[in-house]
Amino acid sequence: MINQYPLWKYLLIVVVVAVGALYAMPNLYPEDPAVQISNTTTDEVDEATRRQVEAVLAGRGLNPKTGVEYDGQHVLLRFDNTDDQLQAADILRTALMGTQNVVALNLAPATPDWLRTFNARPMSLGLDLRGGVHFLMEVDMAAVVTASHERYVGEFRSLLRDERIRYLSVERASEGVVVRFRDAAERDQAGDFLRREYRGDLDFRSDQAGEVFLLIASLTQDTLTDQRRLALQQNITTLRNRVNELGVAEPIIQQQGEDRIVVQLPGVQDTARAKEILGATATLEFRLVDEENDPFEAAATGRVPSASRLYRERNGNPVLLRRQVMLTGDYIVDAASGIAQDSGGPAVFINLDAQGARIFSRVTGENIGRLMGTVFIETKTETVEENGEMVRRTTRTEEVINVARIQDQLGRRFQITGLESTREARNLALLLRAGALAAPMTIVEERTVGPSLGRDNIERGFNSVVIGFILVLIFMALYYRVFGLVANVALALNLVLIVSVLSMLQATLTLPGIAGIVLTVGMAVDANVLIFERIREELRNGNSPQAAIASGYDRAFSTIVDANITTLIAALVLFMFGTGPIKGFAITLSIGIVISMFTAILVTRAIINLIYGRRRRIKALAI
Repeated sequence: MINQYPLWKYLLIVVVVAVGALYAMPNLYPEDPAVQISNTTTDEVDEATRRQVEAVLAGRGLNPKTGVEYDGQHVLLRFDNTDDQLQAADILRTALMGTQNVVALNLAPATPDWLRTFNARPMSLGLDLRGGVHFLMEVDMAAVVTASHERYVGEFRSLLRDERIRYLSVERASEGVVVRFRDAAERDQAGDFLRREYRGDLDFRSDQAGEVFLLIASLTQDTLTDQRRLALQQNITTLRNRVNELGVAEPIIQQQGEDRIVVQLPGVQDTARAKEILGATATLEFRLVDEENDPFEAAATGRVPSASRLYRERNGNPVLLRRQVMLTGDYIVDAASGIAQDSGGPAVFINLDAQGARIFSRVTGENIGRLMGTVFIETKTETVEENGEMVRRTTRTEEVINVARIQDQLGRRFQITGLESTREARNLALLLRAGALAAPMTIVEERTVGPSLGRDNIERGFNSVVIGFILVLIFMALYYRVFGLVANVALALNLVLIVSVLSMLQATLTLPGIAGIVLTVGMAVDANVLIFERIREELRNGNSPQAAIASGYDRAFSTIVDANITTLIAALVLFMFGTGPIKGFAITLSIGIVISMFTAILVTRAIINLIYGRRRRIKALAI
């Protein structure tokens, strides 16, 4: 018989449909608005806190959807709506104030356990569908210039010493870097030398202040433009790394203007945590301890040796460290949190790059037996209220987290201890891994897209798909009768398989992605229209029904493939060169094209074969 499939093709279709239905099912279980409680120091929430949470909620008449979920590390409370979620979060923040517990807003997956055993998860939703946070961050370009000047100060000192050119001082000033000399000859000699070294990067001019001769270096306009551009690019790269560490699905991080960066984090409700990670700058410095002077005396009198700086340890004790930095965090290529083998406390295990390893090996080898301090430097931007207005304030914290004697020459890998908690160790490792920001940033705009607005967008997008789907079903059923009903079955399977593939790939669905699905619905039917019209033409030419079915599918095949391949090429181009919403549209369109070819050609042919293939005599086709 010409219209029969071998058994393996039917089994293939059944398996594909079954797997597709399985992995599409998690999308029937929307995420629950949830409140999560965790501890900042021990990473464990004790039983007393769990009981306190239960009592507080019961006293306010708030009943979590599934009770209080407790796994030893977190307390999770699911609610039916965001109003109850927000109310519970406010109540618990007040009740737990003064403790080490943090109350955070989350969206908790509601996928049943039996589906999780198959690793079946709902597809990721974009900011417009799921809700989340939008940040507009401004890069402090003045800090970029300041950092460049400070770098040149150190370079000038080293170069002039190597060339044995005497100078009084090298300092950073508002107009650039100022080098002071005793006489004009030394200034001119240094000027000629530095101009050769920094040709094209710096402009130099001579001046005089009384009996002191000045050489003033400033950045050229091209250098200034390049450094600002590179700082912006480095900050974008660092933000991407930090967002990846947060585990946010399909974030959007892109440049806006000359000094601003847009960050969109779908599904994130805990904006405080997001801002903490995005805006924080944390790094390390390693300095030798000044063992020749008394830090307590320096702290009491305020007289600090010129070659040293006064720091504080975390217990409040003063410590004097040399101004010269042995190594900075710029050379760190990897960092992982863990437990120190000697003390059992939290630690960060650090890997240096080749240059950093050489520097650290040399300086530690030269100072075996001396004390070395590890300085933890953190910069945060916070919003505070002053005179009734919200003002953003940047705070910089420098504290010594570890003082240890150099027992041996250190190399590429070593560990840092003295951290207060495993959470702090994880955060420090995260920031060191992601890299330092080239310049501080402040959040100039913050917008939260609530889950309720996301649900409205989902409902509108779903309605557009359903309306388009129903209209196509009606047209196909009326115009092509039995064959139209078969096409409708394939169309339904097409939608199920698209959702399942998006879920398996964990691709992010956005409103443009829904538009791609709606377009795919029309394209999937288009293939069936070509086939059915070809069958009608074969019947008009006098072919038998069986021969008309076979010829219709065979002769329409090349046309369908050509049309879909050209559309697929266009979708791939959109994906390669598009950004954000354009990529979302291209992904769903590409997936839909491939699946529509499977359902329109293979699935409909299988159903038609089951209906007509075993009949020996067919008087007419219901088409």
